[in-house]
Amino acid sequence: MKIDKAHSTSESQEQLTCPLCDEPVDGNLGPHIRQTHGEEAFRQAVLAAKERGMPDPEIGARYGVSFNTLQQIITEAYGANISVLKRPKRIKRWQPPNFREETTTVWSFKRRGDWATHDGRYRGNWSPYIPRNVILKYSDHGNVVLDYFVGGGTTAVEAKLLGRRCIARDINPGAIGITLENLKFSPPRELFGDSTSSLYEPQITVGDARDLSDIPDNSIDLICAHPPYAGIIKYSAHIAGDLSALSVQDFLAEMGKVAQESLRVLKPGGKCAILIGDTRKSKHVVPIGFQTIRVFLDAGFILRELVIKRQHNCKTTGFWYTRSIEYNFLLLAHEYLPIFEKPRTKCVVSEQLSFWEYTPPHQSTVEKVQAIEDEAVETTTVWIFPREHLDAEIRRNLLRRFAAPNTPFIKCSFDDNGDQILQTWPNGKTSLVYVAPPGKLIDEGMIAGYRAMIKRIGDQAAKALTPQGFLVIDTRDVRIEETLWPMGVLLWEDFSNRNDFTIKEIVVVVPEEVPQHVSNESLEIVHRYLLIFARR
Repeated sequence: MKIDKAHSTSESQEQLTCPLCDEPVDGNLGPHIRQTHGEEAFRQAVLAAKERGMPDPEIGARYGVSFNTLQQIITEAYGANISVLKRPKRIKRWQPPNFREETTTVWSFKRRGDWATHDGRYRGNWSPYIPRNVILKYSDHGNVVLDYFVGGGTTAVEAKLLGRRCIARDINPGAIGITLENLKFSPPRELFGDSTSSLYEPQITVGDARDLSDIPDNSIDLICAHPPYAGIIKYSAHIAGDLSALSVQDFLAEMGKVAQESLRVLKPGGKCAILIGDTRKSKHVVPIGFQTIRVFLDAGFILRELVIKRQHNCKTTGFWYTRSIEYNFLLLAHEYLPIFEKPRTKCVVSEQLSFWEYTPPHQSTVEKVQAIEDEAVETTTVWIFPREHLDAEIRRNLLRRFAAPNTPFIKCSFDDNGDQILQTWPNGKTSLVYVAPPGKLIDEGMIAGYRAMIKRIGDQAAKALTPQGFLVIDTRDVRIEETLWPMGVLLWEDFSNRNDFTIKEIVVVVPEEVPQHVSNESLEIVHRYLLIFARR
């Protein structure tokens, strides 16, 4: 927990009173309570402050505890990692106001949603807008929806409100208790819209997502789940098998078991929606999202959609803006919502396409990077620009953040004006190579040829870039018939085993004005990726 220095100083200068013995204390209360009353008394004092509604930063300043320690105390005391220690508020409305189903691949909810019993007290739980959209798009009344990471019960509440049967479980009994509490409501009959719809009470049990042996094969219509992101947030204390206590690699291995069980219990053609996000280590992104997508593809799923879910709680001014510029990292501001499908017929999912002989038209240009004025630049992993200025703003931000002045800047483009990679790269080292998005890729052969071309550009860039230089690949997902080819995932995989590059950032670029369309078939792909690789 980051505590503002000025706030912390003022607290330390203020003389506080111990809530246990009324003794005056200089500085924070932590050392006094621990030494005088013991560790358990200290934990109870922190919990009492939290239960009174004291904000987390104030608790940190008054008791000298970090945010992680506060979460640990709450999790051990309540059996779950919750942010507000109180019961849900009185229900004011049963549905979100002015709700419209999402029609594009970028979902953005500025307010998380507070209808029915939904609230944000279970840390890290997803907005109810997400399961509502998924359930409405991929299931019908009376269908069975499974959530094996139910947490605070968001999916179960939505399934009950929308007339779906629901099987909900979690490995943490504390989470199950919160879910059962949130399901104690009886919605009005008119909520269902017609007399044929029924109210189904969800089946709530403690269980492990890796072992669904009590659920028959081919019996689930839809899986809708929000797993932990490895060990970023701990959701329980000392529960064997809790995936939130694992390293990234161990988490991915266990998610492989989850994917296999998911494929088994789903009906052919059934969908599986998993919300997953990335983390960061040493100022470099750790792409848990891309890796989890690969885990489910390897299990035998087909990818139907890849939604980008924007986050709205990222600070982009003041302290974090300065840190983002000073240490050259972006605040994570997006998550991935892949929609997988169980194939209707048995098929073998290829890990990688064979490279056909198709070569996309290509040309490269070189210009000298001029000193960039100190204008405001993007500080999160979601860049939103007016459509008419989108490419210019991408260029400006890349040059400002990742290019060294007075060095060559190389831009590789795919169009109809050339068919050769630049054979003679500039003398001396360059700091930035940018690869523009391809033209329309309409079949698997074109995708394979495009990937082969990107690999060759990477080979040349590795020779030309300085050790601190960057290769930026601008790409977009491709839909061929009903299958989505996740080009961000595939190109990252093509580079992940190389010794000359490491992933630095994954940026999502979205135009400000996104046209809304109505289609029951697929979402409109409106986002692009900037895969920013650092030269080792």
